[in-house]
Amino acid sequence: MNKTSTSILIFLAFYSFSYGQTISSKIIDSATQKPVPYATVQLKNKGVITNEEGRFTFLLENGATETDSLFISCIGYETIKKPLREFTENAIQLRPKEIELNEVIVSNKEFTAEEIIDLVKENLDKNYSSNYTKKRLFFRKSSFQNMNKTDYTLKKSTIEALNKKFLDSVISTVPKSNSYYTEVLGDLYGNFNKEKQKLDLIKASELYDKSMEMDFEKLEEKFNDIIKKNVKTDSYFKVKSGLFGTKLDADELFEGDVDSTDVEAVNKELEQTKKWEEERKKNFAKYRRGALGDIFNSLPIREDSHLNFLSKSNRYEFVLKDFTYLGKDAVYVVDFEPKRSEDYKGTLYINVDDFALIRADYENVKSVKTFRLLGISLNAYLSRGKIIFSKDDDNQYGLRFFESETGNRMGIKRPLKIIEKNKHVKGRRKQNELSADIDLVFSSIDKNEIVVFETEGVSNENFESFKEDNNMLPTYMPSYDPTFWEGHNIIEPNQAIKGFEAVPASPK
Repeated sequence: MNKTSTSILIFLAFYSFSYGQTISSKIIDSATQKPVPYATVQLKNKGVITNEEGRFTFLLENGATETDSLFISCIGYETIKKPLREFTENAIQLRPKEIELNEVIVSNKEFTAEEIIDLVKENLDKNYSSNYTKKRLFFRKSSFQNMNKTDYTLKKSTIEALNKKFLDSVISTVPKSNSYYTEVLGDLYGNFNKEKQKLDLIKASELYDKSMEMDFEKLEEKFNDIIKKNVKTDSYFKVKSGLFGTKLDADELFEGDVDSTDVEAVNKELEQTKKWEEERKKNFAKYRRGALGDIFNSLPIREDSHLNFLSKSNRYEFVLKDFTYLGKDAVYVVDFEPKRSEDYKGTLYINVDDFALIRADYENVKSVKTFRLLGISLNAYLSRGKIIFSKDDDNQYGLRFFESETGNRMGIKRPLKIIEKNKHVKGRRKQNELSADIDLVFSSIDKNEIVVFETEGVSNENFESFKEDNNMLPTYMPSYDPTFWEGHNIIEPNQAIKGFEAVPASPK
């Protein structure tokens, strides 16, 4: 094992040790000055994990005193254990944890990498509980979209207003790039089964640029005005793209605005708005619960996970690379890569004593999914992540931290034709036509981050009796608000989130 003299500088800025105060820090490597991500910071069995920039904020709960010890651990380094009052130095060094090969062999036979993986699989049921639990967790989803190509050729338009100038304005309205962040703090009840999970939201936020929605509203108003002036109310449309076609009625395009003097119509509109708002509340919690369910079911300890380097271990090549420490636990470091056509390579950290997988780093070696048919293409070109497990109070392992990043590129290159027809007009039914060739390419990256702060067992009866009541919408933020999560432990946001600010919307 390579024993370096690399040290880590930890700059800790404390407030007082009273309830509601926080410890904020950035952990960097003293040799490279690069951040150290995914280090564990723990106090009284509760803790946080540093983000990809090595930053964290830790909330000191009621009862914390200057004599309580703070633990900071990172793979390959000795764990720091000091009373809070002793964190007064500007630089705290984490020394590499020395481990001799014989130290492990004394208590274990010298296993091959394949034997270690087999033992991991044999001990899955013992090490990871499938019973019901209640997990206090923080979940952040970050989405980034880019429009890479927006080419088209207008071949024909019999509606004068639907000309190249108008279509160019449509293209210019579509944002070339956009980002969206949503953050959720809550209690997740259940097990690994997606159908056996319930979410109790505590607080939630959304961070994005609302002005883009307003631009689309303006475009929609302009488009509807053109349609109303040029299309008959009893017409219908045939939309064709290549070999496929569909029929759309024009009725809904001619729904009038609500007359503010019509009390009945206004009340009806208000009632509909209320229903939409209630539906959005249900859907927000539902989508978050569904996303969490997908993530928990995709963990590599699950038999049907797409991260199949354990369940389909015969399809991978494993190499025992090293021994190190993760906190106080000695671990095997096992690299893996596909033998033939599987998708992932990475590194596994496996507890020497009980053969539990306690950390997995993975990334794809090729596109995990591709699709191309009749001018539509999809390339899932990116899939990488990091998963960390730790022991709960029941001496079994549960998810502590999860991070994944997925990227997709999609293209549409095909003809598009929209034909207005009307069977009530004498002569030809065809009234108007718009035809064009389109060539669009857009890409997206989605990032999921989860940190689990506390886990406690829940009986079947308590799980069944718990009723979701997620009557909550996320708080909209046009720019990052550092005070929003005060009083709660979260994953420290990165600089992209802290620096986000929506462009002020122009007046209509």
